[in-house]
Amino acid sequence: MTVWDDLVGQERVSEQLAAAARDADAFVTAAASDAPPPEASRMTHAWLFTGPPGAGRNQAARAFAAALQCVSPDRALGGAPGCGFCDGCHTALVGTHADVSAVAAVGAEILVKDMRDTVRKSFTAPANGRWQVILVEDAERLNEKSANAVLKAVEEPAPRTVWLLCAPSVEDVLPTIRSRCRHLVLSTPSVEAVADMLVRREGIEPDVAASVARATQGHVDRARRLATDPAARARRASVLKLPQRVEEVGGALRAAQELVDAAAEDAKQLAEEMDGKETEDLKAALGAAQGGRLPRGTAGVVKDLEDMQKRRRTRTQRDSLDVALADLTSFYRDVLALQFGSRIALANTDAEDALERLARGSTPESTLRRIEAIAACGEALDRNVAPLLAVEAMTMALRAG
Repeated sequence: MTVWDDLVGQERVSEQLAAAARDADAFVTAAASDAPPPEASRMTHAWLFTGPPGAGRNQAARAFAAALQCVSPDRALGGAPGCGFCDGCHTALVGTHADVSAVAAVGAEILVKDMRDTVRKSFTAPANGRWQVILVEDAERLNEKSANAVLKAVEEPAPRTVWLLCAPSVEDVLPTIRSRCRHLVLSTPSVEAVADMLVRREGIEPDVAASVARATQGHVDRARRLATDPAARARRASVLKLPQRVEEVGGALRAAQELVDAAAEDAKQLAEEMDGKETEDLKAALGAAQGGRLPRGTAGVVKDLEDMQKRRRTRTQRDSLDVALADLTSFYRDVLALQFGSRIALANTDAEDALERLARGSTPESTLRRIEAIAACGEALDRNVAPLLAVEAMTMALRAG
């Protein structure tokens, strides 16, 4: 199993990255032997991965990072980098490689203080790997200051430093940054490709794999979670019942409250799993005895951790609401298909009765207005409108049609 096996439906991108990894490997090998470096036109110091949600941007970047760090002895016999089994590949894929640094948005933005140490590290030589790899998972969330810090590092990188930036589209990244990157576009995997991956890699029954792949419309991570997590399936079933609950004002407001509460519960569960351990580990590292007072001058460090945890809870709640909005959009998209008599495959076959009932009882114009209301809710959340207010406005618009 090579590192490229996780890139579902991205054969063209896999071929490009594999070719670049071979050139990068030849460059490092030549440098180690003092031989003249080969022409490595397919390798560059900065890459930009774009594509719709679920296409696998981060997975592609992580696979490329693993191929760059591959230390498989098979390469000496003509094997390609990216075996997936050696220590370099394994640690890069699981996130423990010393020379692969990943930065993701904890809250709504990647702050400059979150990037400062990473940018500084990008100018150092690899500690024990072949390349210093910097992976920015949410490049669209760089704010002005953090983006400028990245720009300076990308403009004049160290000789063996590679930047891997991931964003939904090229327009989400500063022109000055994207002009210095090689751009790779990932496409949404087909439903069949996602279902095949679930059967092969996760051992999911073919019928279940096909159902969740169709429900998520090619979103690899969501399909995997739906197939393996009963709680995720229960939350989706609850969301798909929402269009039937908004016929009365009271029902619409209750549905909004329940949707926001469910997202908040997701954030709370993550906090319970991570916050306590992170805080105790930090206090121990600062030298505080268990249950004892912190050493003088360290309270600010703990406050920074608490601020980060608060931003992470907000981000988790928002991500959960995003999933619910995507499910609702998919539901009304199916309603619209039925209203137009389209032969396109329905995503929500498990709710077909509700789809047909709503299709008969409304018009295509009202369905389009409802889809627009869901999009408006997402935009309101992007502007930091209080989640309950944004979702209540959406459910009332769904009721009005």
